[in-house]
Amino acid sequence: MIFPQSSSRGAALGAVSLAALLAHAAGPAEAQQGELPPVVVQQPRTTLKTRRVEAQAPRSAAAPSRASRPARRGAPGLSSSSAASAPPSPTPAAAAAPVPAPGERGYTASPTGLNLGTPSRTGSRLGLTPFQTPAAVEIIPGQKIQERGQNTIQEAITQNATGITNIGSPGNGFQAYTSRGFSGVGSIMTLYDGTRTYIGSGTLTFPFDTWNVDRIEVLRGPASVLYGEGSIGGAINIVPKKPTFVSVNEMRAAYGSDGTKRLALDSGGAISQDVAYRLNISGNQADGWLKPNGGFRNLAVSGALLWQVNPDFSLTLSHDYGYNEPLAYFGSPLVNGRVPRNLRKTNFNVSDNIVAFSDNITQLKAEWSITPDITLRNTAYRLTSDRHWRDTETYAYQPLTGLLRRSDYIEIYHTQEQIGNRFDATWKSDVFDMKNTFLIGFDVNHIDFKNTSNSPYLGTSYVNPYFFDPGTFIHASPTLPSLMTTTNQASVFAENRIELTDQFAIIGGLRYEAPQMRRRDPRNPANSFETDFEALTWRAGAVYNPLPETALFVQYATGVDPIGNLISLSMAQKDLRLTTGQQVEGGVKQKLFGDFLEFTLAGYHIQKDNLQTVLPDNPTLSVQVGQQSSTGFEAFASMKLLETLRLEGNLALLKAQYDDFSQTVAGRVVSYRGNRPVDVPNEVANLWVSWAFWPRWEARVGVQYVGATFSDAANTLKRPAYTILNASLDYRVTDNSKLSIRGYNLTDEVYAVRGSSNTWVLGRPRSVEVACAITF
Repeated sequence: MIFPQSSSRGAALGAVSLAALLAHAAGPAEAQQGELPPVVVQQPRTTLKTRRVEAQAPRSAAAPSRASRPARRGAPGLSSSSAASAPPSPTPAAAAAPVPAPGERGYTASPTGLNLGTPSRTGSRLGLTPFQTPAAVEIIPGQKIQERGQNTIQEAITQNATGITNIGSPGNGFQAYTSRGFSGVGSIMTLYDGTRTYIGSGTLTFPFDTWNVDRIEVLRGPASVLYGEGSIGGAINIVPKKPTFVSVNEMRAAYGSDGTKRLALDSGGAISQDVAYRLNISGNQADGWLKPNGGFRNLAVSGALLWQVNPDFSLTLSHDYGYNEPLAYFGSPLVNGRVPRNLRKTNFNVSDNIVAFSDNITQLKAEWSITPDITLRNTAYRLTSDRHWRDTETYAYQPLTGLLRRSDYIEIYHTQEQIGNRFDATWKSDVFDMKNTFLIGFDVNHIDFKNTSNSPYLGTSYVNPYFFDPGTFIHASPTLPSLMTTTNQASVFAENRIELTDQFAIIGGLRYEAPQMRRRDPRNPANSFETDFEALTWRAGAVYNPLPETALFVQYATGVDPIGNLISLSMAQKDLRLTTGQQVEGGVKQKLFGDFLEFTLAGYHIQKDNLQTVLPDNPTLSVQVGQQSSTGFEAFASMKLLETLRLEGNLALLKAQYDDFSQTVAGRVVSYRGNRPVDVPNEVANLWVSWAFWPRWEARVGVQYVGATFSDAANTLKRPAYTILNASLDYRVTDNSKLSIRGYNLTDEVYAVRGSSNTWVLGRPRSVEVACAITF
């Protein structure tokens, strides 16, 4: 595969070589520490290294600071008293809420329960726990993801998080979701280790593999006050595994239906007294369930070094590389509103199709605890993406001839580079004898984006869908640079949390940002322009603890979304304003009888304004006066019925609608007021049961339900609801090895994850995999 720039391949090879060298250098240190037990992390001796290991567990930057905090900093947690206390300090001995013991293989979140007492920096930069945050925040542990056999980021999010569905495709990099009535990469933001990738032409392609994931953190509802425009529906933060001073080594191999093959390595440990590393490599390949051209292959490599300069200052350098050739499948044709049975496993793309993505992310993080009450954090980063599509993406069945019309012969290259820096300072103090934590910071980004394409995507072919010959790509128009943009973004933000009493805390946040974008059109210089935006977003919330393990919360938050994608705006979008949103939310978070039952309940109303709509008396004029809203209820619970039997599930119910939205259809204005937004289901649910029914044996069953959705704003193209049944059976052969059998879509449900008037994109049919994992 050839990309416009070859730097990503060089960076990847360098990262792999460096990581391999580090792993080799770490060998003696790992041998001295011995093997990591398979179920419980063995408590090391109390040494300087031990204290560093303990300190890093609750810190997202994996960097411990001062071991001693004043007594007033350490407030009680879920199991002892009110969680309305100050944010947790970096060390377990003085933490505001006890951090669950890490799971096996060096994970930082407990594989069971809801992790209500685990610090997170996705719902707040203050490092609050979900119990302390006045918002719906979830932590999905990486160990749980692996145990449930979820190999892709999309599976891990949609089968575990509350109310989130995937509407991804090869055209947008598979990272498009729906949440709380809103959809797409312009409303639900995906971050990697707290850093956002700016979206160009609706596409985000990294990360895609779950092997290197320590946890996934989800914030539902507006997140603009934390991460900027493009997150009214929520934010998803994929947190990779961190360097550790405890030896961690694991390998996994899997084989399954349709020629699926997986191989992965996870290694971490001490290189010296002050330096630790982590290396993750994962490769996947399959022939695929679609024929012809139904295969995929990918490779993900992540390496990180932690240098603990002294107990108060640390540096972490990481590099992540991903190469992905996903399944180049853009849908199955509809015949009389359904996909015929004998067409369900045919891929109607051309034989020489290309869909390939190459991504690199390099980050340097520094954390310095100047005093026990003042901490500085800085993250500098560089992100690159090179993408290439060459395929035909639009199919329509022709009833009169029985042939399939293929159009949109598309060739597109994306070249994107993003350089940025994020800094924040946290200060803990007393204000009139009330504990207070204040944070202030800024972030800046410079993004260069280039789109090269064969627009207007000419070319048409007619094929027999029942005796299919894929043919080859039609080069009907030249592939030339069509768009080059430069975007500069700067923002300042602040957060504050004050405890008015031991049971009542108020949290607030503020963010101001001012992005500027310059677009150059090489084909038509008249379409070149410069534009800028500014936005002020804020939120305010409160948490009340009537009982030590009960939290009642309420919050008001604002957010902004772009119309289109900020770094690839078109000429028609240059004068449009950012859409604005407001949310009112309230709920309860509860833990009962130790770890017997944990649950969260939340209700919300979100309103989004300034949608682009047409005037009723002028079909040719579009203005920003439209409105969309959603009202919903969400529940998440985890129950330990027996020591060996656990039940976990979530439910999201909502009513989403266009309040004021019209489009021009056949020369006249059509109002969609009261209709449901495209791709948004009213009901989403997940249920998981795990049962260790015999020594060394454990079974898991998962059910995912997604309600009916519409493929158009007129609500005339309905896609039916679907239910997916997954299951797995684990047998621990020895203390250091495990054999797993996993079944996906066991009922062989035929379902559509997205669609149009002519096609449905179907989910994969029933499949089985056998996997073996070894720790050493």
